[in-house]
Amino acid sequence: MISLTTIEPITAPDISAVNLPGGLISLGIGVAVWLVASFVITGITKRVAAGSTLFKHSHFRWVAPAFRALDHERRVQRAHTIGALLRSVVGVLVAVLTIVYVLKYLDVDVAPILTSVGILGVAIGFGAQQLIRDFLAGIFITIEDQYGIGDIIETSEVVGVVEAMNLRITRVLAEDGTIWYLRNGEILRVGNRSQGTYVPPDAPAAEAEADEADDARQQKAGE
Repeated sequence: MISLTTIEPITAPDISAVNLPGGLISLGIGVAVWLVASFVITGITKRVAAGSTLFKHSHFRWVAPAFRALDHERRVQRAHTIGALLRSVVGVLVAVLTIVYVLKYLDVDVAPILTSVGILGVAIGFGAQQLIRDFLAGIFITIEDQYGIGDIIETSEVVGVVEAMNLRITRVLAEDGTIWYLRNGEILRVGNRSQGTYVPPDAPAAEAEADEADDARQQKAGE
């Protein structure tokens, strides 16, 4: 027996469903939103870094000595860090939404793509848990101003001066000259000697010895 098979003709993709102008408009809107968001975030960052102008008037100059010398540098650092974080988050959101809408106007089924991206994101999240933990800890350290560059901190590993810090690691110069690189997610307990009224442990003993020496001199002078 001879079986006859019918060959279906190859049909060209239906380009009538492709809305190219809509895709271009979506791309333009995405770029415009990103530019506006970047401009707004940059303006806010500069205003926060510059600080409030209330205490710059002549009537409030007497308040100036009450502020710490590193307040400006710490404020600038926090402002730039938070600004970079906001720009990254807004950039990712705008890019994802723009790509989804452009593909939709190009008649591309985005459901499988979103599913694959979600599975890939979960896999990356499980594989980079420690990295994500370090970044989250660095964000909270910066926002809460737990310590900054130039502060003397005490952790479970080292006591020293903070030389540099970012969202992942903190670089500390120890008292013996060693450079320590601490991952922010591994810093479970930290003390900031620059923020409080830290007194070295040997200070009371030295003061007691000085008092005893003064008493001895007074006794000798009285004799």
